[in-house]
Amino acid sequence: MDNKQYEQAMDRLKNNGVRITPQRQIILKYLIENDNHPTVETIFNVLDKTFPNLSMATVYNNLRLFKKLNLIIELPSIDGGYRYDFYDHPHLHATCDNCNKIIDIENPRFTEIEQELKDETREVGFKPTVSSISIHGICKECQVKLAKNK
Repeated sequence: MDNKQYEQAMDRLKNNGVRITPQRQIILKYLIENDNHPTVETIFNVLDKTFPNLSMATVYNNLRLFKKLNLIIELPSIDGGYRYDFYDHPHLHATCDNCNKIIDIENPRFTEIEQELKDETREVGFKPTVSSISIHGICKECQVKLAKNK
């Protein structure tokens, strides 16, 4: 785990008057350590094995708090739910509309592009707080599978 990311996230919680609980710590650590863009259920099922006092409601409540503090972003899922991503730096998401995989795409110009988009929203009186840009399509693996089924 990147301790710097964790410490910065803990600082943001403390600076916002949030009590640091073991549940918050374990959920945040999981999100930092895993780039699988998990669902609430995935987070709960993985963490429940090592932290049996964890409840689904606790996971939901902490994700809501982390989102409010811009520590994570919520990504709509093709199945109607949400997936979560620890968002320590701006990046693009490529989402497969077939298997629901989400891939982080790093682009050296992304910060500049994001800033331009935020500036445009300010011009219409909007105050941006966080952004998430996703491109939908079909991943490489699904393209191969779909081609074989034709």
